[in-house]
Amino acid sequence: MYRWCRLWRKGKFGVLVVDDEPSVLMTYRLILEKQGYAVHVAETAAKAIELIGQYRYDLLLCDYSLEQERTGFEVIQAARAVDPNISALLLTGYASKDTVERAQADHISVLFKPIDIGEFFRTVNSLKKEKHAEDEQQSEKSSEQTRKNRAAN
Repeated sequence: MYRWCRLWRKGKFGVLVVDDEPSVLMTYRLILEKQGYAVHVAETAAKAIELIGQYRYDLLLCDYSLEQERTGFEVIQAARAVDPNISALLLTGYASKDTVERAQADHISVLFKPIDIGEFFRTVNSLKKEKHAEDEQQSEKSSEQTRKNRAAN
């Protein structure tokens, strides 16, 4: 059953954080909730994919290196299969050129560890603004289509 994120998050910007380190998950959850975000966390790619199937998120914040050779790219790909417009932020300690190029090609923002908290929030807030603008544009298109349909009838 797919539940729209806004129902569980009460109108807040919904974030799913995926990292295989419990202490990292707790830290991100605390700092994001303190800033007014609604947050779910997942320690595994499988749990993240399960949550993505149940809830709608505005932002996926995902570690690059997950359990059992899985990567954040797999989780982001699964999320975008459900919601092609989900914003994604990949966190990595591995600054390989291939990783960065793949992220850029897939429209995924990247931050390198150790994470600077100021840069982290600037990036998250920027993604939030972009998401709100996209949602607004989509809403306008939907309203325009409704008007056209009514005029045609």
